[in-house]
Amino acid sequence: MTCSHQHDVLVIGSGAAGLSLALRLPGNCRVALLSKADLNQGSTYWAQGGMAAVLHNSDTIDSHVADTLAAGAGLCRHEAVEFTVRNSRRCVEWLVEQGVDFDLREDATNHQGREFHLTMEGGHSHRRIIHAADRTGRAISEVLTDRAIEASNIEIYTHRMAVDLVISQGRCQGAYILDQQSGHVDLFQAPTVVLATGGASKVYLYTSNPDGARW
Repeated sequence: MTCSHQHDVLVIGSGAAGLSLALRLPGNCRVALLSKADLNQGSTYWAQGGMAAVLHNSDTIDSHVADTLAAGAGLCRHEAVEFTVRNSRRCVEWLVEQGVDFDLREDATNHQGREFHLTMEGGHSHRRIIHAADRTGRAISEVLTDRAIEASNIEIYTHRMAVDLVISQGRCQGAYILDQQSGHVDLFQAPTVVLATGGASKVYLYTSNPDGARW
């Protein structure tokens, strides 16, 4: 039997993008958050290293944009790079507010001055990589997952896979979702549908990406 679910927003994907969006929506917005497997099993959780942001006074947005465009070898959209870099500090501050424990400099005792320990990675001309040891993705994924579980307006559905989108009058109005445990396909209806499904990096023969990234 096909079940029907009604929400204000349907978010397909439970990585950093899907979780962040769900948490930033108003508290009176009923959100359905779908995960292909158990929570904390996607690519976000397994991401190591850190994330780049303009956080030090010696660094500039223009420098970060220039480094990114150079490393992209002409494949980057300038507008997208500019938008991402300009919002990088604000994103880090929001993650800290959620409880992500980024590493601090050894001479810093708290987050008051946001004296984060910054490292340098290839393609960057400044130290701008903020990290949580070498498990940055795990730290972000676990904290955002906890916040989503705590949120009364977010309903989380695991082991769900999108089969097809529901298009009506030229707009996406929901999706048909396979419950991988029961084998049933259910209808999730929502006036706003967000695809936060990431890529398909597991298609490569040799890769450290998790199984959930294979389709």
